[in-house]
Amino acid sequence: MEELMKKYAHFEAVIKENNPTADLSRIRTAFDFAANAHENQRRKDGSLYVTHPLASAEIIAEMGLDEEAIIAALLHDVIEDTGVTHEEIAKRFGSNVADIVEGVTKLSRVMYTSKEEEQMENLRKMLLAMAKDIRVILIKMADRLHNMRTMEYQTPRKQSEKALETMEIYAPLAHRLGMQKIKWELEDLSIYYLDPIGYAEIEDGLKKILSSNDTFIDTIQNKISERLHDNGINCDVYGRVKHIYSIYRKMYSQNKTLSEVLDLYAFRVIVNDIADCYNVLGYIHEMFRPIPGHFKDYIGTPKPNMYQSLHTTVIGTEGIPFEVQIRTWEMHHTAEYGIAAHWKYKEGISGKFADEEKFAWVRRLLESQQDSDAQDFFQDLKIDMFSDEVFVFTPRGDVINLPAGATPIDFAYNIHSAVGNRMTGAIVNGRIVPFNHELQNGDIVEVLTSNSSKGPSRDWLNIVKSPEARNKIRQWFKKEKREENITAGKLAFEAELRRVLLSMSDLTREDILPRLLKRLAFPTLEELYAAIGYGGMSAQKAVNRIRDELRTIDRVKKTEVTPFEVRPDKKLKPIHGILVEGVDNVLIKFARCCTPVPGDESIGFITRGFGVSVHRQDCKNYLKSAENPEEAGRWVRVAWANTDDDIYSTALFITARERSGIVVDVATILNGLKIKMTSMSAKDQGDTTAISIVIEVKNRDDLNVAMARLAAVPGVLEIRRGDG
Repeated sequence: MEELMKKYAHFEAVIKENNPTADLSRIRTAFDFAANAHENQRRKDGSLYVTHPLASAEIIAEMGLDEEAIIAALLHDVIEDTGVTHEEIAKRFGSNVADIVEGVTKLSRVMYTSKEEEQMENLRKMLLAMAKDIRVILIKMADRLHNMRTMEYQTPRKQSEKALETMEIYAPLAHRLGMQKIKWELEDLSIYYLDPIGYAEIEDGLKKILSSNDTFIDTIQNKISERLHDNGINCDVYGRVKHIYSIYRKMYSQNKTLSEVLDLYAFRVIVNDIADCYNVLGYIHEMFRPIPGHFKDYIGTPKPNMYQSLHTTVIGTEGIPFEVQIRTWEMHHTAEYGIAAHWKYKEGISGKFADEEKFAWVRRLLESQQDSDAQDFFQDLKIDMFSDEVFVFTPRGDVINLPAGATPIDFAYNIHSAVGNRMTGAIVNGRIVPFNHELQNGDIVEVLTSNSSKGPSRDWLNIVKSPEARNKIRQWFKKEKREENITAGKLAFEAELRRVLLSMSDLTREDILPRLLKRLAFPTLEELYAAIGYGGMSAQKAVNRIRDELRTIDRVKKTEVTPFEVRPDKKLKPIHGILVEGVDNVLIKFARCCTPVPGDESIGFITRGFGVSVHRQDCKNYLKSAENPEEAGRWVRVAWANTDDDIYSTALFITARERSGIVVDVATILNGLKIKMTSMSAKDQGDTTAISIVIEVKNRDDLNVAMARLAAVPGVLEIRRGDG
C-alpha cells in the first residue's frame, strides 16, 4: 500500500504539471472508487490491479487531457472486470465519464476478433467509428501502452499475440492520430517480443557505437546551442539515438547493416516561432555539410496526421551523419501527442493540412474546435469520424465495410453474389429484420439463404446502397431473365416515347434507326429493351438521347452541305490534310468543340484573322451558326486530302459506373492500341465516373476502333465525342 501511495503522489504531480486546474479531490475519489472495485484483483506480477488503471491515467495526464478523461482512465476497467455499472459511474462522476468508460469497454470486447491480415485496416476503422468521443481512443491507447510496458509477466504466446496486435493495430492508429511518442514506444516494445534476436543485435550494436562515440551527442548538441544562442535565437537542443524499431525497419526493409544506416543520431531544435525554424536551418547548413536529397519541409507541407517539422541530414566534422529536426514548441507537442495536443494548444495548428480525404476527419475535428475552451471542446467532440461508412460483423467475427445506410442485401452481396442471389432473409443481433433495415456500426449480421430461392427482386435495386450490390443484381436479371427483361423494357420504352409525343415509326426508318442505335451504343432494339428491363439503362435516358439525335438529324438536313470535288486541273495544296474550296494556302485550325478527324463530314468557317476553322457537320455550334443569316455566308466547303502522315487530336467523353481501376483500364486499352493519350481527367459523380480524354488518331477508322474497344470496358455506360 505504501508503494501504491508513492505512485499516486507521482500521478498527482504529473496532473499539476500538465493540468493545474484539475480538481484533485474528485480525481482522488475516483481512484478510491477504482481501488475498492478492484480490491480482490491482482496483476500477473502480484501487484494490486489498481496500479494498471493508475498508470494508464498517468499517461492520460501526461498528454494534458482534462479531468473527465483522467477519471475515466482510472475507471476504464471497472465495468468489464467488476460488478460496477454504467449507472453507478454516471451517478458518482457524471454521464460523460460513464459514456467514456463504456466506450473503452466496448472496444475491449470487439478488438481483434479476426486475425486475418486483410482485416487489420477495417479493425482500425472500426475502432474509430465506434468511438463517438476521441477520449475513448486515447484511453485505449494508454491502456495498451501500459500493458506492453509490463508484458514480461505474460506467457511467451501471450507476449507474441499482444505484440503482433499492437504492431498491426495500435501503432498504426497512434501514427494516424499523430501520437509519435506513443507510436515509437509501442513499436519498440512490440519488436522486443516479436524478434528478440534482431532487437538484441541492434541494441548491442548501438552500445558499441555509443561507447566509441560517447561524447558525440554532447559535442554536437553544445555546438548547435552555442551558435544559435550567439545569434540571438532562443532554443532548446536535444540529441538522441534513433528508436530501435526505426533502425530495425531500415535494416531489414533495405537490407542494410547497422553501419550502413546513415542517420542513427537525431537532434531536435525547438524554437518559439516558424521564422526561427528557417533561420536555424540556415545555421545548421552553414555549420555542417548537408547530404543532397535528405531535406524535407514538413512545415510548408505538413504530414496528413498534422506533423510539422524541418528535417535535414548533415555530416559532422567527425564524418558521422546525423539528422536534425527543427520545430516550434507547438509543433513539438503536436508531434509527441498528435490530436491530444489540442488540449494544450487551443489556437490550433499552423499551416494547412494535406488534402487526402481519408484524413479529412482530423482537419474537420481541429478546424471546428479552434476557439473553444476545454469543456466546450468535449461537448462538441461527439463525432462519428466515419459517417460515410458502417462496419458490421459476420457471425464468425470478420469485419465488413459498407456504405452508410447499407442494408442486409448490401451485406449479402458483399459476401458473395451467390449469397445475395439466394437470400431469403436476414438476422441482425439475433432478431429477424426486413430487407430495408439500416445496418449500424457493430451489428452482427447473418444472411438466411435457400437453394429454392427465386432470386433477387427488382425492388432491391431501390433499397441497396452499394454500387457493387446494385451491379450484381442487374447482372443476375441480365443473365437469368432475358425474355422477361425484353418484354418489360419494351413496355417501359414505348410508354416513355408516348410521354414525349414520339411514336415507334419516328425512329424505325432504315435511314434513321442505325444512327439512333449507334448513339445509344446498342446493336439492336432488342438489346436496348433487355438493358432497360434489367436496369442497365433507364427508358427516360434512352428516349432523351433519341429525341436529341432526331433533332440533330433534322437540323443537319436543313443545312446539309454537299462535299466538293477537286478538279484535276485545279491543284489545291492541302494544309494539315484539309482542302478548302476556292482557297489555297490558308491557315487551318481544327475546332475544339467537335475535334474533327479525317473521315468526318466536315465544314469550314472563315474566322476573322485566324484562317478557316474546321468543324464536323453535326457540330452544334455549326448547326446554330448556319441558321444565323449574318454568319451563314462565312461557311465554306472543305474536303480531307488523301494523306496518312498527319495525326489529329480528338476528344472523347466516357460515362462509367464508379469502380476502382476504371481509369487504369481506359489507359491500358489505348496503350494496347498504340494510341497516344495527351490528356485525361476523371470526376466522381456519385454512382458514376465522368472521364474526359484527348487522343491522337490518323482517321475516323482508328477512332471507331478505339471507341469500340473502350465501350467494351466493364462498367462503361456511354462513350461519345464532343459535339459543341
